[in-house]
Amino acid sequence: MTPSRFGILDFVVLVAYLAGTTALGVWLGRDQKNSKDYFVAGRNIPWWAVMFSIVAAETSALTFISVPGLAVIGNFGFLQVCMGYVLGRVVVATVLLPRYFEGDLVTAYALLETRFGPATRRFTSVVFMATRGMADSVRVFASAIPIAIVIGPVLPRQYVMPAAIIVLGVLTIIYTYRGGMRAVVWTELVQAGVYATGGIAAAVLVGHAVTGGWPHILEAARAQDKLRVFDFYTGFDRPHTAFAGIIGGAVLTMASHGADQTIVQRMLSARSLRDAQKAIIGSGIAVLVLMTLFLTVGIGLWSYYQGAASFASPDQIFPTFIFERMPHGLIGLLVASIVAATMSTHSGAINSLAATTTHDIYVPLMKGKATEASTFRAGRWFALAWGVALTFGALLFPEGKTPVVVIALSIASFTQGALLGGFFLGIFVKRAKQRDAIVGMSVGIAIMAFVVFAKPLSAAYPSLAAALGPFANVAWPWYVLIGTTITMTAGTLSSFVRSPSDAG
Repeated sequence: MTPSRFGILDFVVLVAYLAGTTALGVWLGRDQKNSKDYFVAGRNIPWWAVMFSIVAAETSALTFISVPGLAVIGNFGFLQVCMGYVLGRVVVATVLLPRYFEGDLVTAYALLETRFGPATRRFTSVVFMATRGMADSVRVFASAIPIAIVIGPVLPRQYVMPAAIIVLGVLTIIYTYRGGMRAVVWTELVQAGVYATGGIAAAVLVGHAVTGGWPHILEAARAQDKLRVFDFYTGFDRPHTAFAGIIGGAVLTMASHGADQTIVQRMLSARSLRDAQKAIIGSGIAVLVLMTLFLTVGIGLWSYYQGAASFASPDQIFPTFIFERMPHGLIGLLVASIVAATMSTHSGAINSLAATTTHDIYVPLMKGKATEASTFRAGRWFALAWGVALTFGALLFPEGKTPVVVIALSIASFTQGALLGGFFLGIFVKRAKQRDAIVGMSVGIAIMAFVVFAKPLSAAYPSLAAALGPFANVAWPWYVLIGTTITMTAGTLSSFVRSPSDAG
């Protein structure tokens, strides 16, 4: 890496972006009057802005940094998961979104209270907060990598990553605290444009950097089978297969976009149900296009570096190319692109976590004493607290060889199956009561904890490897489907243990 190539023009571009985004977010929050303005932007965001906000929220720095690395060490198989994403969004648009828009909801989990009761709402809210907190701490860490490269020559090595994480965290907290969901959506629109432009620029430049350009890159990649999209292997141990990608990816996106407050909250900011449906389905198509772009960049990097053997982690490959090969000004733009990706996801996570804490925990605990003014104030304080917590979580994350996109998606898959199972239990199992929902989700989370940690446990304790083997080899796209199935099965069985007239 050559961070010294980050020149004055690059600093100007990066600082201008950071200052401009922060100022824009603060300005957008100037007219907020209540918690509905703060958390769902007064339900007045056009569908196309919601769509790009969803794209920005789910792609983040993981797309910019980690997805090219997937192509360097593999092929285009990740697109199979993205195809499943599109299919899953159609289900969300037709099955879950109409139910969210039937009531004046601010959080996804209020729907579960309507169906089951307040204990179910609190339980799912806590599960969401724990999972989202862990996953977004990983995302903040990922985006700090290029910033750390920039400031590396200035600070002692042990302070470089912490300083980069703190800078990103503080700036995002400022505009999210002040601007609320309106700031989140509109700054995400800008940020999505910035890093999509950065990805296109990277594709053009990597083509110029390789002798023979893209024709040579694609010919070499085809000869090495790196352009393969579909893999029809039917086992459960590979993540990027048609079987795992389309089925597992569809169920994963049903959970991440239908039962996760971070995305649901954006859709609740749309002007109507139809607008929200257009936004969610359109975002799936946009993500498929973006992933294709960044995997293509990865193929170019594979050709340029002739593999990934010289890198400790696949996540270092693209940032290294940026600093080694990009012209001044564009280096600053691409680093700003990576920062943009994370700031968008980070800000949305802060706001959704604050919304859940406020409306699912704080307001019910106040037992009718919470006024609109006090709820608004509490929401902002919770946003500040969550911003600090996510930044601190990123400081604790250790750098390793596993691409962060895999780590973040695995964390999300850990509990999302149970959450989706809880929603489906309420929709499809009419006799299920509150106790059944909580039992089902608890069993689902407990068993998925065993599945997710089977691989590290078998590595740490070889004597357990034989017993844990079948679970240790399950690929991450199956986690949500397994968790959903277990949750619904356990909840349904629980509903038959008592008579339908029982209240609990």
